[in-house]
Amino acid sequence: MASVFPILTFFAILAAALNAGLFFIFSVCIMAAFARLTPAEGAAAMNAINVVILNPWFATAFFGAALLSLVLVVIDFLQGGAGGLLAAAGGMVFLVAVIGVTMVFNVPLNDALAATPAGSPEQAALWQRYLDVWTPWNHARTLGSLAAVGLFALAFRQGVPLG
Repeated sequence: MASVFPILTFFAILAAALNAGLFFIFSVCIMAAFARLTPAEGAAAMNAINVVILNPWFATAFFGAALLSLVLVVIDFLQGGAGGLLAAAGGMVFLVAVIGVTMVFNVPLNDALAATPAGSPEQAALWQRYLDVWTPWNHARTLGSLAAVGLFALAFRQGVPLG
């Protein structure tokens, strides 16, 4: 099992980094652009993204990172070893700060936005709340993904002699 640890950790780095990049662009660009739109336009754009993002590429990066995180936590629990604790910490950070935050905060807001009638006063009110609540939780996902990348990278370094 020790020989697969570096491979799993390497792919965890890549998957968590893809997520960090995705969340980062929402945090620094997309949500600010959507905030400049009317509530109906912003909500329509976000609803379109929430439909389009459910594709195999996103699923592979998002759920693949979650699966790799879980596997690395289990490996550390069962075996420990060089880099195991760091990889487990990275896995836990990803599972809590990315998967947990997504499921508890971001997805319910996405679902509420999709269920609100387009152009209605309810949508306008929800859109402002969406911007005020969804975006900070997305910042948390960005930082969580970056922290996981860093921990996975440190684990990879400890688990693979580079010299």
